Amino acid sequence: MNFGTTQPTNQAVLDFVRTTAEVTKPDQIFWIDGSEAEKAYLYDLAVKEGVLMKLNQEKLPGCYYGRSNPNDVARVENLTFICTPRKEEVGPTNNWAAPAEMYAKLNGLLAGCMKGRTLYVIPYLMGPAGSPLTKVGIEITDSIMVVLNMRIMTRAGAVAYKHLGESNDFNRGTHSMLDINPERRYIAHFPHDNVVISLGSNYGGNVLLGKKCLALRIGSFLGRNEGWMAEHMLLLCVESPEGKKNYVAAAFPSACGKTNFAMLIPPAKYAEKGWKITTIGDDIAWMRPGPDGRLYAINPEAGYFGVAPGTNMKSNPNAMISASKDTIFTNVALTEDLDVWWEGKDGPVPAKLTDWKGNPWTPDSKEKAAHPNSRFTAPMGNNPVLAPEANDPHGVPISAIIFGGRRATTMPLIMEAFNWSHGVYIGASMGSEMTAAAVGGLGQVRRDPMAMLPFAGYDMGEYFGHWLEMGKEIANPPMIFNVNWFRKDKDGNFMWPGFGENMRVLKWIVDRCNGAAKAVETAVGRMPVAEEFDIEGLKDFTAETFAECQKIDKEEWKNELLLQNEMFLKLYKTLPKELVFERELLASRLS
Repeated sequence: MNFGTTQPTNQAVLDFVRTTAEVTKPDQIFWIDGSEAEKAYLYDLAVKEGVLMKLNQEKLPGCYYGRSNPNDVARVENLTFICTPRKEEVGPTNNWAAPAEMYAKLNGLLAGCMKGRTLYVIPYLMGPAGSPLTKVGIEITDSIMVVLNMRIMTRAGAVAYKHLGESNDFNRGTHSMLDINPERRYIAHFPHDNVVISLGSNYGGNVLLGKKCLALRIGSFLGRNEGWMAEHMLLLCVESPEGKKNYVAAAFPSACGKTNFAMLIPPAKYAEKGWKITTIGDDIAWMRPGPDGRLYAINPEAGYFGVAPGTNMKSNPNAMISASKDTIFTNVALTEDLDVWWEGKDGPVPAKLTDWKGNPWTPDSKEKAAHPNSRFTAPMGNNPVLAPEANDPHGVPISAIIFGGRRATTMPLIMEAFNWSHGVYIGASMGSEMTAAAVGGLGQVRRDPMAMLPFAGYDMGEYFGHWLEMGKEIANPPMIFNVNWFRKDKDGNFMWPGFGENMRVLKWIVDRCNGAAKAVETAVGRMPVAEEFDIEGLKDFTAETFAECQKIDKEEWKNELLLQNEMFLKLYKTLPKELVFERELLASRLS
């Protein structure tokens, strides 16, 4: 079979590929069609070229392993640019570059860069086929690793051409590894042109252009202009024993248990009664008002790009099952029989491993066997609790939006916003405490509004304004909540057990959405009636512990208001007056 020769009929796509090829000078062009036969051919080719290694097929059927350059193992915020005519459009929290200057620089680097290489054309969908929210992307790349990951993370192939038809409305993405030199590394977004150019990297977050680039940075810009929202949020379904379904979107900064929450397993007492949690998405939500006045959401992705270290059958069994077949592992360690291993994986630590750099490793080694940001790319269809709604082109109606950060003090376990405007304020002021290893030191709060600080494709103050405007467009908006799984006692121990027990908080949230739970008003928000919140069966967690988890210390909160100033002052030129008003209201309630 002659792979990679079937070209589309769309003239705009043909022109984009032709002009890019004229600049990059590849030896050949390979047109991705998304077929299973093509997939087998590409994996064999990647192994032959030494890009991937086939893993133990008895333990991990259909799974492969790759390593990246040690200088190329994470997103590079300082080399990520938003290129707009006016610098003010991107705001003070993004890196700006003038479009003409950036195009000139990148085209200079692209000139002849694919000589001796294959130019792959990846047509892909972000979202289910036929959905009014779905967007089409065409990514050009010289990396077979990108091709195989994009085939997992998106709906790639001929399905995208069918959705696009003869339209010119698609994201133009160009990627080249160049020589993986950090000095020649750029991730540049041109939102007015719906263009992304990524050079000098082969790490997923920088080069899988459907993910953070289109789905969030370009997506948020398009959403603001077109009346929808692109958010860094998981999506899940809570189904009651009576069969009633509520859909929840949640935003958490990194290291706050986002994937675990998306794949939450209810504790035995809830499961036995018939409560079910199913996953719609673990990372990104696109949302828009529906004809019935509710906010509807889709997961634009088709796979999971998960962090491996710390993932195990206790922390996230569904993620482990999802990555048990047809998965690409990157920068983890290898066992002698070609299984994968990482810090925090189940079972004893192997006596001998090959680490993520390809070196021998033993438990006495000083460096970690797997890179802390090592990844697995797994098809969402592997998830045993994947919601059937994950492929619904209409999306799902959102009942609740949850924000949450990692805070040892101040923030309660659970609270509900008074209204949409107050909820936007809660999301806008969200933050997490950094670890001792982070720049700034232990306990310092890093603000990450709506978990979107690195991903909003335009000014963050205007982004808050878009949230407020969307609230006016939704007749029946979701209720907004804030959670904090990480509050500590005076001895520094976590008070809340977390993991599956988060189901207890989630049940209160959906009960509130359905008018089936009472709440008490406090200065900071509405909270559960203590006697009605379910703590039955929790070991070493008493009514007194719950009260401590919910405690509002006014002095801590007054300090919190001062800490929020840093972000709000940075955004003062475009910060909506409604958020200033909400902050003043909170200050008056605290006093």
